[in-house]
Amino acid sequence: MGPTQPTISGPFLLHLLRGRWFSLFASFLVMTGAGATYLFGVYSKQIKSSLGYDQTTLNLLGFFKDLGANVGVLSGLVAEVTPTWFVLLLGSVLNFGGYFMIWLAVTNRITKPKVWQMCIYICIGANSQNFANTGALVTSVSNFPQSRGVVLGLLKGFTGLSGAIMTQIYLAVYGNDSKSLILLIAWLPAVISVVFVYTIRKINLVRQKNELPIFYHFLYVSVFLALFIMAMTIAQNLVTFSRSAYAGSATFVIFLLFVPLFISVKEELTLWKQNNQQPINVSDIKIDNMTEQQELATPNEATTKKDGGILKRSTKTTSCFANVFLNKPERGDDYNILQALLSTDMLVLFIATFCGLGTSLTAVDNLGQIGESLGYPSKTIKSFVSLLSIWNYFGRIFSGFVSEILLVKYKFPRPLMFSLVLFLSCVGLLMIAFPIPGSVYVASIIIGFSFGAQLPLIFAIISELFGLKYYSTLFNCGQLGSPLGSYILNVRVTGPLYDREAMKELAKKGLTRGAVKELVCMGSHCYRVSFIILACVCCFGGLASLILVYRTREFYNGDIYKKFREGDEVKSSALEPK
Repeated sequence: MGPTQPTISGPFLLHLLRGRWFSLFASFLVMTGAGATYLFGVYSKQIKSSLGYDQTTLNLLGFFKDLGANVGVLSGLVAEVTPTWFVLLLGSVLNFGGYFMIWLAVTNRITKPKVWQMCIYICIGANSQNFANTGALVTSVSNFPQSRGVVLGLLKGFTGLSGAIMTQIYLAVYGNDSKSLILLIAWLPAVISVVFVYTIRKINLVRQKNELPIFYHFLYVSVFLALFIMAMTIAQNLVTFSRSAYAGSATFVIFLLFVPLFISVKEELTLWKQNNQQPINVSDIKIDNMTEQQELATPNEATTKKDGGILKRSTKTTSCFANVFLNKPERGDDYNILQALLSTDMLVLFIATFCGLGTSLTAVDNLGQIGESLGYPSKTIKSFVSLLSIWNYFGRIFSGFVSEILLVKYKFPRPLMFSLVLFLSCVGLLMIAFPIPGSVYVASIIIGFSFGAQLPLIFAIISELFGLKYYSTLFNCGQLGSPLGSYILNVRVTGPLYDREAMKELAKKGLTRGAVKELVCMGSHCYRVSFIILACVCCFGGLASLILVYRTREFYNGDIYKKFREGDEVKSSALEPK
């Protein structure tokens, strides 16, 4: 066999495992396990009944879940000073520890925990997904900086599918047992992170031409996966599946999850052949061992080419705490952490995130109780959660790919798409406030789609406005409005209003709170007032986002990827064979 037709041998395997396409595939799997928080609507009923909570207490748990899931500053700061493998490993430990303790409590294997202890457990478990996000998502954006929109859409899309995928797996492994779902959430994501802990890393390579068609191949696989899961969800709701039928469905889902591996192997094989045909004398190339975003020219850095193809850098060091209010960089350049956090753009984005993600999370966390209050059976409620998860995926894919295409071709700003998504979410919230037969199905689709679409847009906007140098910290800080919105709207508004309606029903029956273990409200009135409030808040967030559209209109009318292309040209000239 000739040198350009390598076998799957040691050198190629090493190249494959250290390649950025294989790293991207591994990131897909890690992100598939990072969406366990979206299954809260499935197992929350078990927590409520096993531990005897009312809705306000359950919503308090939901808030701490959202707090852990969205306060990722710690994972961002850890990623600034430690390698990616440590970030992923720490996340797997937190994931298993938090959810395993919840499973022990729900199955009565330990003494009934205090409410504050349960809050800590679920906060720790949910916080682990930030370490997966930081390790996999930030790394992939750095490896594919000019395709960040589609990369974010794909990765967050797999996270959106996570709930539906794990539902299929748990039905095959454990049967229809929601308590066992908590156990699956504890061990499966942890195992995935440990398996791929050394393959996900930042890779300094010259960008390939025509990357977008490769991402479309990943897109087609993921869309087929989502459609298959949606078909299985509908079928499982209409027909009683046997254990073997669940096993067959889960096996095919797992097979589809590994199809991107073949795409990654093909691309790495192509690169391997190119390297064999046109060898590069790496001894003539000296590039600082820095991250992708640090290699690109910034206002405080200038890259120059010296004799012999050696890249050297004249760097003017600037403190992270300097020039916080004055002499800020231009939009798109690398802000330091305080410059970004204290900027007006970030403040406006924070308000929009508070309203958008806060209302969406409240709807997601209460979806199980919404279905129950309207008289739907438990199997149908699981369908609502799966539909929300699947359309969460479609929202992420749509906002990632479509916003990238509209931005590149038509200069359509991402903040404007963010505004439109929030206005769409208002429609879904109002459909829950004023339900009609079957409207919860449609509301699940709308809320899931809009919720999913928000996250890639927020992350992409932050990377575009404030640069990639401190992205691992900034993208985690950028979603801090989400848990605050969840606390105010879920714990302080929705939960108490639900309990108030439930207490009215008890009073009509001549009963008191002590007469029942679980406080339940039945009827369309249970969530009406709270979801009218949520719809108004979400609409306000859409209006706030329009302010960001106005402020950034000149920036998005320009070429926001220009400096990345210039950086590629510099590195390409250095990598030319001598």
